[in-house]
Amino acid sequence: MGEALSPARKWGALAVLVGAVLLLAIDGTVLYLAVPSLTAELSPTATQVLWIGDIYSLALAGLLVTMGNLADRIGRKRLLLIGALAFGAASALAAFAPTAEVLIAARLLLGVAGATIMPSTLSLIRNIFTDRVERTRAIAVWSAAASAGIALGPVVGGVLLEHFWWGSVFLINLPVMLVVLIAGAWLLPESRDPNPGRFDLISSALSMLSIVPFVYAIKQLAGGAVDVPTGVAIAAGAGFGILFVRRQRRVESPMIDVELFRNSAFSGAVMVNFISVFALSGVLFFFSQYLQLARDLSPLEAGLAQLPAALAAMGAVAIVGFLLTRLGRGRAIALALVIGAVGMAAVAAVEGSEQLVWVLLALVPLGLGIGIAETLSVDAVVSAVQPSKAGAAASVSETAYELGVAFGIAILGSIITVLYRAGLVLPPGLPSEVALRAEDSLASAAAVLEQGSEALHAAREAFVAAMQSTTLIAGGVMVVAAVVALVFIPNEKATVAVEH
Repeated sequence: MGEALSPARKWGALAVLVGAVLLLAIDGTVLYLAVPSLTAELSPTATQVLWIGDIYSLALAGLLVTMGNLADRIGRKRLLLIGALAFGAASALAAFAPTAEVLIAARLLLGVAGATIMPSTLSLIRNIFTDRVERTRAIAVWSAAASAGIALGPVVGGVLLEHFWWGSVFLINLPVMLVVLIAGAWLLPESRDPNPGRFDLISSALSMLSIVPFVYAIKQLAGGAVDVPTGVAIAAGAGFGILFVRRQRRVESPMIDVELFRNSAFSGAVMVNFISVFALSGVLFFFSQYLQLARDLSPLEAGLAQLPAALAAMGAVAIVGFLLTRLGRGRAIALALVIGAVGMAAVAAVEGSEQLVWVLLALVPLGLGIGIAETLSVDAVVSAVQPSKAGAAASVSETAYELGVAFGIAILGSIITVLYRAGLVLPPGLPSEVALRAEDSLASAAAVLEQGSEALHAAREAFVAAMQSTTLIAGGVMVVAAVVALVFIPNEKATVAVEH
């Protein structure tokens, strides 16, 4: 199927797929800046604000495996176009939501639609680009779009919120999804698994019941909720996860072939994907707060300040092929992660600097290292299976990505909070209520303390010190990922699909 496509149609199809994944990545972060203005208009409770932010990723992570398998069965192009239509409709509902409840429902639908789009984009690339070198280059472009979208979300949000109301951050989805629908119907070839077997509803339910409680528990822990419901969620996720794996070993047509994890290239790439995203997302999530609260940048300026990392990640496209042919996959991924770790160390070293330019320059090796590592690890995952199973393999990679984001924000975020509170020394004489708010977080401190006050200066100093220590920890985590790559991922220059 892939061989019959002209080069122009191949790269045109890639442009459609990249546009879809770029929008999904932007959608994951664009809402953060809109929370204050939508809170003022819709008056959601604190719990509703959390659900507005969390329900999207819960639905997305929980449904990726199911939708990847569904795409293999009913057709990846068909599911992607259905998802694009649903994503556009849910975006319009979110933009004009009259109440917090309607906005939560719209975000849930956005997550469901996003889960239909993500695995289809990657599995279509696997089937369109049959040549290994071309496929690596195409996945590099896909990875760059996914990485760039995370950093572009705050920029896009900042620009829109300076001129329009909060709903505009959702309306930008409509023209992009319209292009995806029209151009996708024309350019994308259809592909599916010719022998998919029965769709296993029980496995689908077990996959959701194992992932959703786990992601929910992580988000609760990130908010400091160490309680019985959180413990129950972790236990439930682990229990259903064990049942899911057992069922995959027994059924004739498993959703995930667990034997794939015996292939070191596949399992190593999934682990690298998870660990590197864990390190990056945990740092970048709080980096936005650092720029706005410790550096006094506006939301738009803070978004623009993160562009060096995005541009460097996009630059990975130019050198990923060279590294793969010279070093082999395992060594190339390990080198990229070491470059990323050096970037983390540089960011930590200059976060306290007077000159912001040094912070921006330190983001370049970080973005470049992550861009190369993500490209090659994703390529290793989808190359390790037959094209007919590409949707299922892509969903495993993206589930690892989503869990990495959730874990990174929860664990590294908790470390920042603990270090901030431990290092904060407030001047005497503050009212106890104000002191308690200031000790909660830098965001709370900035809300209750006077600009230019000694207390706010102390809070900023404590936050920067906590950021520096946590960024170094994240750099150490990336070195661990580099070791995983060296140990598990083979270095042969060509990757052969595993036959089952």
